[in-house]
Amino acid sequence: LSRSRSVPFIVPPTLHGRDWINLTNEEQVQEDSDPYMVPQSGPRSSFHSLAGAYVVGTINPELYKFPEDKSETDFPEGNIGRLWFSIEYEQESERLLVSLIKVRKLQPPADSCSPFVKIYLLPDERSYLQSKTKRKTLNPQFDENFVFQVSSKMLLQRTLKFLVYHVDKQKKHHLLGQVVFPLKNETLTDDNKLVIWRDLEKENWSVVLLPKPPSDYGDIQFSLSYNDYLGRLTVVVLRARGLKLQEESHAVSVYVKVSLMNHNKFIKSKKTAAVLGSPNPVYNETFSFKTDQTELDTASLSLSVLQSIKGEKTHLLGRVVVGPFMYTRGKELEHWNEMINKPKELVKRWHALCHST
Repeated sequence: LSRSRSVPFIVPPTLHGRDWINLTNEEQVQEDSDPYMVPQSGPRSSFHSLAGAYVVGTINPELYKFPEDKSETDFPEGNIGRLWFSIEYEQESERLLVSLIKVRKLQPPADSCSPFVKIYLLPDERSYLQSKTKRKTLNPQFDENFVFQVSSKMLLQRTLKFLVYHVDKQKKHHLLGQVVFPLKNETLTDDNKLVIWRDLEKENWSVVLLPKPPSDYGDIQFSLSYNDYLGRLTVVVLRARGLKLQEESHAVSVYVKVSLMNHNKFIKSKKTAAVLGSPNPVYNETFSFKTDQTELDTASLSLSVLQSIKGEKTHLLGRVVVGPFMYTRGKELEHWNEMINKPKELVKRWHALCHST
């Protein structure tokens, strides 16, 4: 091993024969020709001094880049903006902590955009918390914290709603879009801070997003996904539109029941939260069913939209069944097959509701 005259220093065997440049005080460093050089493993030096350490190379920042966050770059066609927020629940103080992080790619009605956000904890429509207004930006960064007092017993029955507004020069408010997020299926604990993003939707989305008129009984939109590794069938009930409510009032509640069948035999069902008084309810709720891959040829899913009025019998507004060739045809069969052909992907489609069993 070669050593410098004045500073205890070891040149490892792998670096012998390389070019060195002289520095002041007779120190030596390797020229920056190979920043990825890693010494071969060998016996450690027994010197009890600086002689036991040596410089391997410089840090290359390119090696430490995080994987690209697709939520920042992949925006679907017709997107009107995307909102990021986080939620956390403090059990002891019974406080729901909501952090409004940012909104990206807003589509304002005018050239400039000065956005702010109102946050509701439904079903309370009367009170809300409001962010600061960000001046002249389509990509506002908020980083603001909000607190809602809500008991742990009631928490999972509540729904967060974010309304994003633009303030024009005349101080008028224009609604740019909304995010509705039910807390029903979330695991909220003191040490579990969830960071979530959702695309904005128009409040009158049934007019804006759907070119064709509703079917006779209305339509339902949901996503299907099958994870063959976990043997899990997932349904995301997104929304319904054009429902023919028997009585349009706030007393009417509308919910969706998702039932898993096998050989037409009932296996299990799950229900969304009820939405009050709307023929165009938004749910955004996710349900999973344990389903073995061998059962996909004989299993089916039934989604029933039901209306209930206090003190009266529940009324079926419409129903759709998706499944294999044994039970379905047309769009319902196509949706099921696409789910199987794209494992782990969420496949989203609209379906017309009907009354046949």
